[in-house]
Amino acid sequence: MAITPLMPVYPRCGVRPVRGEGCYLIGEQGERYLDFAAGIAVNALGHGHPHLTQAIAEQAATLMHVSNLYGSPQGEALAQRIVDNSFADTVFFTNSGVEAIECAIKTARRYHFANGNPERHKLITFRNAFHGRSLGAISATDQAKMRDGFEPLLPGFDYAPFNDLDAALALIDDETAGFLVETVQGEGGMTAGTPEFIRGLRKACDDHGLLLILDEIQCGYGRTGKMWAYEHYGITPDILTSAKGIGGGFPLGACLATEEAAKGMVVGTHGSTYGGNPLGMAAGQAILDVMLADGFLDHVTRMGERLRAAFEQLIPNHDHLFEEIRGKGLMLGIKMKEPAVAREFVAHLRDNHGLLTVAAGENVFRVLPPLIIEDAHVADCIERLSAGARTFVPASDD
Repeated sequence: MAITPLMPVYPRCGVRPVRGEGCYLIGEQGERYLDFAAGIAVNALGHGHPHLTQAIAEQAATLMHVSNLYGSPQGEALAQRIVDNSFADTVFFTNSGVEAIECAIKTARRYHFANGNPERHKLITFRNAFHGRSLGAISATDQAKMRDGFEPLLPGFDYAPFNDLDAALALIDDETAGFLVETVQGEGGMTAGTPEFIRGLRKACDDHGLLLILDEIQCGYGRTGKMWAYEHYGITPDILTSAKGIGGGFPLGACLATEEAAKGMVVGTHGSTYGGNPLGMAAGQAILDVMLADGFLDHVTRMGERLRAAFEQLIPNHDHLFEEIRGKGLMLGIKMKEPAVAREFVAHLRDNHGLLTVAAGENVFRVLPPLIIEDAHVADCIERLSAGARTFVPASDD
């Protein structure tokens, strides 16, 4: 059998979207889906948001791309705005989350090199982590499903259980550069770091001269009800990776750092052809125009509370299927009870009830709606989810 023109690395389902309207996707035959997957937390403002689409259209007609050989008034402006609304002093723009991760790893290693300690190159990372699919990023996880067949991988990573502070601290040695951790694990099961864990990692970095790198590619940019998930913990990182919601659907990522953490990133140490191009910067500005407006993050918090409360009412009615709710804000997950399988339930909701969600690790399905949802969308979700729970039969029960 001949290979398909699109390399067959995705298990694509039968949904074939051709148009989006707010919180809904429309397929080739006109079928409508309530999109509570949002491109896996990317479409923060839903589909076809007028301010975002206008900004992209106007910039595309003005200047799409030049090169980082030249000055970038667009990049400077967006970087300043992100600096003004975060812990960071400096920003490197990328095209994706995994490129932001690569920049973060390089920044951490270069920091210790600049300090005269090149042996401090290892990062302590965490089980069930997902940092992307480059060779560097898959080296930073212990998940066999992402590593198998791609060895030899990059050396320089140690792995501890997520939310196990003692195990993480026990791995610190003379070669440790810092920690790389998702503030809230997404693909790994929608598990938030405990306050003791996240704050403990920060203290360990302060005590040992290490760097705390937070991966907020999925959980940052308003997703948890705060601009950054670290704000829930009363700490700040040294380096942070952002993507997904930062461009609202336009390919964009960023690596944020303090001046101290970025001290080794001087001319010639890193680069990107497309990163920070004027079109991406216009998309980034439009997203911040909306997210930083008065009341937007309060709205996310309020909708997150309403969606969680609705889930809490729903679960007892189907306690043979659902075990617990995880996550923060509009980054929620529901853990399922065996023999129910989250991937099968996601497919059932999609194919039979027009509700789009995303499977995650630990038998969890993710609910990641656009941040602009209203009460009517929550009600629509619960109606479809309830119907799906009533009609779902686990494969092993067939």
